[in-house]
Amino acid sequence: MAVLGEIRKRPWILIGFLAIALLAFLVNPDSLDKVFGKDPNVLGKVNGEKITREELDDQIFLLQQQSQGQPREALEEQAWQMLIQSKLIKQQFDKMGLKLTDEMFWNQIQYDPMFAQNPQLLDEKGNFKVQELKKEIESMKAQSPEQYANWLKMKKGIEYRIMARQFFANITSGVTANNKEAAEILKQRDQLANIEYVKVDYATFARANNVKVTTQDLADYIKKHPLMFKADASRNIGLVLFPAKASAQDEAATKAEIDKLNAQGVDMGAGIESFQNTKNDSMFVTVNSDVPFNPQFLSLAQQPEEIRGFLGSAAVGQSFGPYKLQDRYFVVSKLVGKQPSDSVKSRHILIAFKGSPADQAGKEKRTKEEAKKLADSIGAVVKANPAKFVDFLKFSADPGSAAQGGELGWTTPETPFVPEFKAYLASNPKGATGVVETQFGYHIINIEDKKAGAMSYKVANLVKEIKASDKTSNAVYTEANKFIQEVQGKSFNDFSNIAKKKNYNFVNPRMAKRFQGQIQGVNTDKDADVLAWAFDKKTKVGDTNIFTTSNGDYIVAYENGKQEAGLADPESVRAEIEPIVKNQLLAKKIVEKINSQKATSLDQVAKLFGSVKESGQINLLNPALGGGMEPKVAGAAFGAKVNEVSKPVKGVSGVYVVVKKSVAENKQGGDAKSIAQMLMQQGSQMFGQALLKSLQDKADIKDYRIEIYNKAAAGQH
Repeated sequence: MAVLGEIRKRPWILIGFLAIALLAFLVNPDSLDKVFGKDPNVLGKVNGEKITREELDDQIFLLQQQSQGQPREALEEQAWQMLIQSKLIKQQFDKMGLKLTDEMFWNQIQYDPMFAQNPQLLDEKGNFKVQELKKEIESMKAQSPEQYANWLKMKKGIEYRIMARQFFANITSGVTANNKEAAEILKQRDQLANIEYVKVDYATFARANNVKVTTQDLADYIKKHPLMFKADASRNIGLVLFPAKASAQDEAATKAEIDKLNAQGVDMGAGIESFQNTKNDSMFVTVNSDVPFNPQFLSLAQQPEEIRGFLGSAAVGQSFGPYKLQDRYFVVSKLVGKQPSDSVKSRHILIAFKGSPADQAGKEKRTKEEAKKLADSIGAVVKANPAKFVDFLKFSADPGSAAQGGELGWTTPETPFVPEFKAYLASNPKGATGVVETQFGYHIINIEDKKAGAMSYKVANLVKEIKASDKTSNAVYTEANKFIQEVQGKSFNDFSNIAKKKNYNFVNPRMAKRFQGQIQGVNTDKDADVLAWAFDKKTKVGDTNIFTTSNGDYIVAYENGKQEAGLADPESVRAEIEPIVKNQLLAKKIVEKINSQKATSLDQVAKLFGSVKESGQINLLNPALGGGMEPKVAGAAFGAKVNEVSKPVKGVSGVYVVVKKSVAENKQGGDAKSIAQMLMQQGSQMFGQALLKSLQDKADIKDYRIEIYNKAAAGQH
């Protein structure tokens, strides 16, 4: 009511609301965004369809699961592109009148990469156990809401992949090739044009006719090929890295520290203990080392090269070092155990019981006591007659190995078996059969064969990282600050020249993207912060900033240029296209000279440029000539009449003037039918990739992330 009262007092408010309502019918949503500001939860649009923050977060989460927890910044752009492609595919799927039903989802899930290779989801006949999977997911919904929420995120990705398969299957089924096309391909493959020609080589011509490629020349080329040079927003940044590298004094201090731990010792609670005399190597390393204790036995090849010679002749308890490793650590290594890494070929039958981890489907009815009784009974039979082993595979709760006859193949002590299983293999000879209890149930294990292996070693490594001291870090910080003050307000050329003159670590990413994660040549945990700064609206060309990494390094950044979304900045792609544009400019000069001098024969062209007349063969399908591919020359040769001088041809490596003398045939194997089938297969594969690129090139894709993230960052300050 208070609002209504306010409107009565101030009727202009009502007029304003009416105007806005009318505006909503007259302008598009993007214009309204400019009036009111963008919804921070809508990060972009694909042909008008929103990409939400939640969708992007979910996609990044799924990628993190697959990439062992890489940071968000390193995966955001990949997740963004996957979302765009998913939206485009769904839009085409809907346009074709297709619908992803629940029935289709469960029928198609068995072909998804996440499930297709999982032997636990196949029955003994190789059929996909879809009902068991559905039940497992349903039970997850009640027992673990968090896991079920993760499943829903995965399900969305699976749905997109199913739609993609159906969409491309429908589209590529229309890709055909008839016998006439195949016959033409055969003709192009088998025919060779015998030609005489004069080539005016670009590189040779350029020595006497220097051509400078201007920024405008590059821009003109880009405008003619807009799809090739469609560019996202990018920044040209100069970066100088000041690593907090340990000094000679820091290294000496680290060496003294590890010497003391190794020989003199420290108070471990029960008195002074050194690494040489400790009775508990793992505890001493855990408390005093910068790298945790590794209890594994490793082969000689898996050990650091620096200690391989020592381990070959050392007795248990002997130590070696300190030695320097990777110029980053001081290490003392002590041999605490060694054993032969015998290879064992074994097989097993797993008898599960109700509630054991192997009873994933919850169908097992036998008790633990009943499982043991059954396992002992089977074990006794197999021990007496190993040939009977296969008769009992039907009882095994390990479908993966059961499908292979219970075989586990050749394994070593490093194979990640549970301890009880590993201990049985290590302590029993070839031919032994026994019953072993583990957390999964009761295993009937049969050792089929054993091979003696090389010795493996357990080593306790006392490690101290060589770190920069506070004094060294402060000196690096002072140097970085001195540099940033020296370049303040100066040009980028000054920035780069001063950095190079002082032999600083200088890099210049010319097309850095906002969400690329890491910056090549820098690769620190502050790369994302540098990119965020470079794309901040407040950051202007010529601005500098300093960043501190988690390990004490410093980065000085210089904003050298801004490229907004659209066509690529010509100078940013100069290295890529300058050779092409230069050859085009040279070709133009060569053709103009030929025409102006009215050179109409091969001899005249050769004399004009100091070239020679050559002869050769060229083919339309494989237009190799003079060590390179020249498709335009092949086209000119086959398009001309016999003995007719062609017009100048602007080829890949030079300008050619060609005369076709005759056409020869080099008949090869194959018929029109087999060629047509090959064309259909190749066309289907290429068409899918080309179609997706075409959809993305022509889509109306809007990316609001930079604007929204910058606004959020500004609100935090």
